[in-house]
Amino acid sequence: MLNISIMMRISEIKPFVLVLGLLMPTLWGNALGTVSNDGFSHITIHGTTVQDDPRNNSILAYINGHSLTVTFTENLGDVQVEITTASGGAVSYGHVWTPNSYIAYIPNTGSYVVTITLPNGDEYYGEFDVTD
Repeated sequence: MLNISIMMRISEIKPFVLVLGLLMPTLWGNALGTVSNDGFSHITIHGTTVQDDPRNNSILAYINGHSLTVTFTENLGDVQVEITTASGGAVSYGHVWTPNSYIAYIPNTGSYVVTITLPNGDEYYGEFDVTD
């Protein structure tokens, strides 16, 4: 009886935690952007290889100083995120279960590309600069 009650409460809290998890990186990034003037800017996401309905509206990305945040607003599955220099040098590579956010620290200034690959092979990218 107690286990059922606990499970019911967890299922009631789960949507709240999910929404909070999605909003916190955005709110935190916006708060940092207002406190410091170090380059908060939106990154436009473009589709390169898109087989299904375009999902670039479900992918939000921004750079704030040396911190890159990519937020997925809907369930796109296990998404691969790769960050390279503009000339193709590897910087960061990882996976994120969506909906969620991927946050990466870019240590050096320069021009970069973030590439997002969905489980079905659809690929999206955004170009951005890191400045001091």
